[in-house]
Amino acid sequence: MALYSETVMDHFRNPRNVGVIENADGVGQVGNAKCGDIMKIYLKVEDETIKDVKFETFGCGSAIASSSMATEMIKGKTVDEALTLTNKAVAQALEGLPPHKMHCSVLAEEAIKAAVEDYRNRKTGMK
Repeated sequence: MALYSETVMDHFRNPRNVGVIENADGVGQVGNAKCGDIMKIYLKVEDETIKDVKFETFGCGSAIASSSMATEMIKGKTVDEALTLTNKAVAQALEGLPPHKMHCSVLAEEAIKAAVEDYRNRKTGMK
């Protein structure tokens, strides 16, 4: 059995939504000091709907694939719907990750939650 699914390899080789959104409505960055992976998610929100989402990831193939898949899964969703995304849903959409790489899907979930929190703080003037 291959270590990585074809879906993981596809999102690693052809990541979706890579880049930066200038003047983003929300930005979330998380990292894992143990493995060195860092994810940054940018959100563009209109009427509480995520109209655009981009990411920058410094990390392994699983981190890149997790970021790519997670952004695909929240694009077009409401902010509240994006908050319901779990690392397990990301890993399942990728057709699985090796146990020692599951932390990458956790980082994707955490980065999205951090970006939504930043969006809400900016919206209420907390930042």
